[in-house]
Amino acid sequence: MGSTLAPQAFTNRSTALENITSLVKGDLATVNGVIIQEMQSEIDFIPQLASHLISAGGKRVRPVLTLASASLCGYTGQKHIDLAACVEFIHTATLLHDDVVDESNMRRGQPSANVLWGNQASVLVGDFLFSRAFQLMVRVGHLEALGVLAKTSAILAEGEVMQLMDNGNLDIVEQRYFDIIRSKTASLFKASCEVGAMISEASPEKIKALGEYGAAFGSCFQIIDDVLDYAAKGRELGKNIGDDFREGKVTLPVIYAYHQGNTEEKAFWERVFEQNNLDQRELTQAQAYLLKHKAFDHARHKAQIFATQAKKALTIFDPTPLKTALLDLVDLCLERGY
Repeated sequence: MGSTLAPQAFTNRSTALENITSLVKGDLATVNGVIIQEMQSEIDFIPQLASHLISAGGKRVRPVLTLASASLCGYTGQKHIDLAACVEFIHTATLLHDDVVDESNMRRGQPSANVLWGNQASVLVGDFLFSRAFQLMVRVGHLEALGVLAKTSAILAEGEVMQLMDNGNLDIVEQRYFDIIRSKTASLFKASCEVGAMISEASPEKIKALGEYGAAFGSCFQIIDDVLDYAAKGRELGKNIGDDFREGKVTLPVIYAYHQGNTEEKAFWERVFEQNNLDQRELTQAQAYLLKHKAFDHARHKAQIFATQAKKALTIFDPTPLKTALLDLVDLCLERGY
């Protein structure tokens, strides 16, 4: 198979995330407290299932972006705490729902909630977390931020429906893929940054800049995630390698390899995306075709374009340790092997 499948070396892989987390450490600890408090319920089962995912080692990237954006814009109040918790609840709710739709059996390195407690429970607790998110929005009382997060919740759902409609559709073009990831992933990264700026009463230019940073960073993040579905090590990734392949998701590496392939290769892709119960042999063959056509390199090149856009968006801000940390986070995204 060659060495291309191995994750790229990145000696500062954890440093970039640790740096930005350390800069909002106090606020993030408060956010975690709010998350624990707000996921409580008189129904004991709800916090039990919710905490299974929320406490499973997620990096809290989205709430960190909310806190960092607020700080970058000079905010000194406390409303960004509830907004950051809100963002994490929206994200967690979508994960619970997605694992049901995708029939996933692993999340963050452990059995997914739907495997342990069933689809019905996962969907209902996801709904509960969405409701908690909207309660937090109302508590913040910032109408513009509420509008952004409410709209984003709808866009997230639209993106997942778009992807579901295109499952197994090898005729889609790259632009369609970018439309899907902009909705299902980048939109929440964008909103996470925007609301942090909005609560700070930042200028429209700064709100727009941070939104552009979040959107581009989120697209970069998803492209690399789709590469790693074929190229990472499952234990490091925290989920099964090849899940997208088995679920019929036509991601950027596959789109490129399919359209570059010969008749025999195209027939392979068409056959495997029409059947269920794909085995390791078929995944290995898929990886071989992806390597043959340098599909991972192509995808990483596209991710690099979004990374450049994300960095450019922050030029409006003066140099600070927080700005540097946000820029470094983009590099982490590009280089990560999990």
